[in-house]
Amino acid sequence: MKELTYDKLMIHYGELSLKGKNRKHFIDILLRNIKHALKHFSALSYVARHDHTYISLNGENPQPILNILADISGIHAISPVIKTSAELDEMAATALEIAKSSNSKTFKIIARRTDKSYPYKSDYINRYLASKILSSSNLTVDVHNPELPIKVEIKSDGAYFLGKQTDGVGGLPLGSGGKVLMMLSGGIDSPVAAYHLMRRGIEIEAIHFATPPYTSNEVINKLKDLLHVLNKFQPRIRLHVIYFTPLHLDIFKNASEGYPITIMRRMFYRISSSLALKRRLPALASGESLGQVSSQTLASLRVINEVTSIPVIRPLATYDKQTIINEARRIGTYDISIRPFEDACTIFAPVNPKTAPRLKEVQAIEAKWDYQSQIDECLKTYETIIITDEKENDFF
Repeated sequence: MKELTYDKLMIHYGELSLKGKNRKHFIDILLRNIKHALKHFSALSYVARHDHTYISLNGENPQPILNILADISGIHAISPVIKTSAELDEMAATALEIAKSSNSKTFKIIARRTDKSYPYKSDYINRYLASKILSSSNLTVDVHNPELPIKVEIKSDGAYFLGKQTDGVGGLPLGSGGKVLMMLSGGIDSPVAAYHLMRRGIEIEAIHFATPPYTSNEVINKLKDLLHVLNKFQPRIRLHVIYFTPLHLDIFKNASEGYPITIMRRMFYRISSSLALKRRLPALASGESLGQVSSQTLASLRVINEVTSIPVIRPLATYDKQTIINEARRIGTYDISIRPFEDACTIFAPVNPKTAPRLKEVQAIEAKWDYQSQIDECLKTYETIIITDEKENDFF
């Protein structure tokens, strides 16, 4: 059996197709992201159009390229294609070649005209191509459940025969939705939340609160590994490490039972808001999920959010834990997240945390010491690591 050679890949836009007058802007961003992701494949060439983007393989192996494209946000699907002229006999010859290269016993021609000026209607094309296959092979037509659907799209520049489709992640192209500061722990939830932001076209910078010597430096290595996984979706990510130990100790020194976690998270939000303003990032984001822990009840979130006027995006707000775990496994972060190196939230978690903290009581506790000078020190001493899709390029 002769192996069929597909010489192009067709990128299907999905949701991006709904963008109307702004579509070209989104397509340009998507093309930039595709070219960056495929930068090591020097033979490829690209054509971006309003309906699809086409990649000419020029002899490259399509499979590793498909694997990379499947992780790029803004891509609904990818189809290998064979392009021919729209002359009926040439299309019929290609359809017959596809049929003979298959082990299938039944087929169906599925023709679609996107060029409405083409003189033959889809039904006529279907019948013409099918007749050539029926007269020159052992395949039979099955219009309801064919083993081999042969899809062909007639466009203004020719006919495109589509091979087996590979699903993409959908969403919007990375960078089309701006950038946010993502509060990143070493747990399961926040990397999944970061992925969902990227899928919506939003780039992230990450902030993490470290409390040495109570937390191990291995937590930072764990975060680097998590971000390297997320580099599949965003190739360059800044990680800001905030050294939080003195402020953390004073929280536990001054807070009454049940309140340390609330006050700690208020401090996280104060610091994150200041850094976001400094970095000109318009919003914060977190992996919080409603009701999952005591600090994520509506009552707690109201008190915690009181310290910032910056919008806070919570992509996982309505997700249950098992759904988040399933997503973490799917994107490849789960096994890293469960490494036994705990972050500040886990190590310093109180025995009986408040699920409905009172704002006045929290404010009274915070008035006991000069936390603002400690916040200022945190913002003077933080370090930044840049995580890229080339591991050896990590640097402070």
